[in-house]
Amino acid sequence: MTEQSFPLPWRYEVRLSGLGGQGLMLAGRLLAEAAVHYDGKYATQTQSYGPESRGGDSRSDVVISDQPIDYPHVIKADLIVAMSQMAMDRNFYTLKHNGILIVDEDMVEHIPTTMAYIAPITRLAQETVGRAVVANVVALGVVVSLCEVVSRQAITNAVLNGVPAGTEILNRRALEEGFRLGEQLRR
Repeated sequence: MTEQSFPLPWRYEVRLSGLGGQGLMLAGRLLAEAAVHYDGKYATQTQSYGPESRGGDSRSDVVISDQPIDYPHVIKADLIVAMSQMAMDRNFYTLKHNGILIVDEDMVEHIPTTMAYIAPITRLAQETVGRAVVANVVALGVVVSLCEVVSRQAITNAVLNGVPAGTEILNRRALEEGFRLGEQLRR
């Protein structure tokens, strides 16, 4: 009897972590929608948050695959975005050995590794777009620039179709700034 080899499905796990009120649930949903609706992949999005409406621990996990997903939760993250010190402290241990760590430099002071992309995500949102509230979309631009888990066109479409009506231009600018920042970090 000959042994057959079956290719393993490609699976990419993203954890967006920070504080309640930073828009990470929306960011995770947009990333999953970009994968499914615009890039033809499979995706799941789960979320976890503390009992506080703002300021408590918040996390959005997205699993993207080329085949149906049988387990929707992050096992070992390929990429983590840490938008607060609490997020860094609670989630760093879930990052794969060679995973990508993106840290908001103004929100995280202590980083347990030198292998991280340290970026002024919230500051960039405030200074270039004029609203810190779109830091989540800036972070999405950085994520897509660094890991290319979805196409730029897919995330752009998901953002433009998934943000509150009347904020499309603001969010598109935030996404473009995130793309630019991600390109700078790659160098």
